[in-house]
Amino acid sequence: PLQPRDRVAQDRQQRIKRERDQRGEEAQGGDPAADAVGMTPAQKLRLVEAPLAAPVVVAGIRTAAVWTIGAATLSTTVGQPSLGDLIFAGLQTQNWALVLAGCVSAAALALIVDALIGGIEQGIRARRRWLWIASAALLVAGTALATAPLWPRGGGGDRTVVVGAKNFSEQYILARLIGDRLTRAGYTVTYRDGLGSALVFGALSGGDIDVYVDYAGTIWANEMKRSDVPERTKMVADIGAWAKSTHGVGLVGTLGFENAYAFAMKAEPARRQRIASLDDLVKAAPGLTLGSDLEFLERPEWAAVKRAYPLRFARTTPYSPTFMYRALQSGKADVISAFSSDGRIAADKLTVLTDPRHAIPGYDAILMVAPARANDARFTAALRPLIGRIPVDKRAECGGEARVVRARGGDHQDRVIARNR
Repeated sequence: PLQPRDRVAQDRQQRIKRERDQRGEEAQGGDPAADAVGMTPAQKLRLVEAPLAAPVVVAGIRTAAVWTIGAATLSTTVGQPSLGDLIFAGLQTQNWALVLAGCVSAAALALIVDALIGGIEQGIRARRRWLWIASAALLVAGTALATAPLWPRGGGGDRTVVVGAKNFSEQYILARLIGDRLTRAGYTVTYRDGLGSALVFGALSGGDIDVYVDYAGTIWANEMKRSDVPERTKMVADIGAWAKSTHGVGLVGTLGFENAYAFAMKAEPARRQRIASLDDLVKAAPGLTLGSDLEFLERPEWAAVKRAYPLRFARTTPYSPTFMYRALQSGKADVISAFSSDGRIAADKLTVLTDPRHAIPGYDAILMVAPARANDARFTAALRPLIGRIPVDKRAECGGEARVVRARGGDHQDRVIARNR
């Protein structure tokens, strides 16, 4: 007979062997209970392993889905329709109802998708087939509905037009003015707003949009990579020839106004520090904060200004154009990279600094059309009444600023007013 000490040692060895055998089965995906009742590997996966793993797997999917829906609102900046259209348009026009509608809608959509994915998880875990099937069906239907604007559509052909616009108020106005002209000419018009300057010309040359308004200086510096500053008429002519020869893009003409970058300050600080030009600003810059729009600090124009004027600001801060002006009024910025045609310059009584070294090129507003539309006489004829006929009238109205764009062509006059308070 074994001595007590030997029995203890033997029991210990047997226990270790059983534990090793069990770990080996688990490593091979084995489940003793499932094996005992004779389940096949497919049955073990469907009935045992999937329900056990579902909570962890689905939790990751739910988190990723909510993050994706939130990030999808940024697709507005690359011209794709989303709930971000409401948010960005509201921010630019200071229509807070639009901003709230976009945010609430995006949050509601995220919660609904999270609940549906949770329903799939619960159905699998509780073996309620009707629950996970219903949740999956609703999720697929919702996805199909959300992507409906991206589906290819038959019919319409060249009668459907996409009008592009950048991400500030003037562009929204001009896009609607162009759209109104084309609608009257019998076209079906859709809009892609909020496009960045780095993307919009590529969207036009690639045929993603059919027409938009750009600015001569932007094309000259950003697309043509030119650093010289010729006379404005020659610049526009050179842009038209370059766009046609390299991309097939058509330049219909200039709209009749210029919207150049301009450095602006509040009148009293500018007078007190005797700053009237960018040359004067050089000495004061180390003690000042520059507020710019979201693109300016990365654009070639800013590099050209720094080459011509050794500006060294204490701090530079980018803002959405609407909030850039507010930052100046609140004292968070001392100088801003304003837009010369912006009515807020007059409304806020700002001082625009001169550019004696001509570092900033001309920014005539130019109407450009996609390659597929460049030789379409009917299409360009609908737009030609706008050429040279859109002056910008800046004035204060009802205690706030209003920009009035008037198009005088044919026998009618269009008026679009955008409030930027």
